[in-house]
Amino acid sequence: MQIAFPPEPPEYCGRDLVVAFSALVDGRCVQCAITAEALEDHFGAPSLLERDLLAAFEAHRSAIDAMARRMLEEIGGRPVLLHSGHFRLEDD
Repeated sequence: MQIAFPPEPPEYCGRDLVVAFSALVDGRCVQCAITAEALEDHFGAPSLLERDLLAAFEAHRSAIDAMARRMLEEIGGRPVLLHSGHFRLEDD
């Protein structure tokens, strides 16, 4: 499975309290997202404000992309929603 993360900026979705980003899996676009809770708990976002969440995402994009890659591989390239628990295992 070929997975790449285009250098497009992420998008904040206030309704769902997530930051969404795209992955290319075998040439097709797959939606990925990380919860605001995960960005606060593990990546230092000081609040739920859009600017804080996007700044935390950008500062830690490589770690977020790495976890998204891992999940995409595990679930066969379907859309991914990263929660705080995904990163809790990494913190231990």
